[in-house]
Amino acid sequence: MSVYKPLPIQIERGEGVWLWDTEGNRYLEAYSGIGVTSLGHAHPAVTQAIQNQAAKVLHTSNLFQNPNQKALADLLARFSGLAKAFFCNSGCEAVETALKLIRLYGHQKGFEFPKVIVMEGAFHGRTMATLSAGGSKKTQEGFEPLVPGFIRVPFNDIQSVKEAAKTHSDIAAILVEPIQGEGGIKIPHDNYLSELRAICDQNGWILALDEVQSGLGRTGTLFSYQAAGILPDIVTLAKSLGNGVPIGACIATESVADLFKPGNHGSTFGGNPLATAAAVATLTEIEKHKLWENAKIQGQALLQGLQAKLKNHPHVKDIRGKGLMIGIELDRPCREILLKALKKGLIFNVTNESVIRLLPAIIYQAEHVQQVIDTLPSLIDEFTKQ
Repeated sequence: MSVYKPLPIQIERGEGVWLWDTEGNRYLEAYSGIGVTSLGHAHPAVTQAIQNQAAKVLHTSNLFQNPNQKALADLLARFSGLAKAFFCNSGCEAVETALKLIRLYGHQKGFEFPKVIVMEGAFHGRTMATLSAGGSKKTQEGFEPLVPGFIRVPFNDIQSVKEAAKTHSDIAAILVEPIQGEGGIKIPHDNYLSELRAICDQNGWILALDEVQSGLGRTGTLFSYQAAGILPDIVTLAKSLGNGVPIGACIATESVADLFKPGNHGSTFGGNPLATAAAVATLTEIEKHKLWENAKIQGQALLQGLQAKLKNHPHVKDIRGKGLMIGIELDRPCREILLKALKKGLIFNVTNESVIRLLPAIIYQAEHVQQVIDTLPSLIDEFTKQ
């Protein structure tokens, strides 16, 4: 079905941060398949884990215990500071899980129609509930009626959250991305998450963080919220969790996770032996090499290099980022720049119409950073002079 508009190349193989098409052309990838292959392509440890598990068993269903699930849940609990995990297949399923937990929590508090504060410009997925929670009219258009129960406020605006608290007595939670990815790499002020945590504590609300894009080392800490020194009640993950093997997770504090009882929720394929084996290998590699530190170092070098070359560019409105999550906002729609980038051997993508989004693998090294710095400014020059 015509739901994508792919670029006119066919990818045949990948190795590390490089991709090759069927014509033999090589490309430096600077977006990791939309933030998924954080360890790069064909990573030896992940490849070996997939091969080993494929030779044993791929699927048994959740009617049986799965040792890989327990190993992965233990890793996530240790890394996150939270208690329990539910495994699914994607980010939107992880957010759906969070929303179901929130509704259970709200009903437990006696709310007939529990509400969730969400943000303008947010993106949480494309299922009916997650696109309703998101703030993209383009994503929602044509799919009305939307799922009710969401109160939308401006991102990075604490006062609007406080005003919502005064207006609505049946709020159960706040759902927010620590950094808005699809919304254009929008980064809130340093105290934003800690202030949201305080408001949730004052009002007895759940704080749910969508870390599908920002989590697992990309922003310079293992989880973005760790830089703020807080502990949320729910965190959703997917994308880089399996380094390309589809898997999502919703992790939560014990009191929130225990709202679920057998039969409340489930997933046929969620947490299957293959996906969890890949995720255990991925997390093990991230921890072993402390790749969040590399993301911080290389991300800072990339951001500073691009700012130095583009700060006075007449058509560049802003250059912002944290770790290896960087956006360059132009003064015009710029999807056509992707075709020019292919000719220069560079792959990235565009979000929110006019923001060049860079989500490189967290294994990027100085030479890869330099190649992006050497290539991208001239591409922007060429594109904006048309």
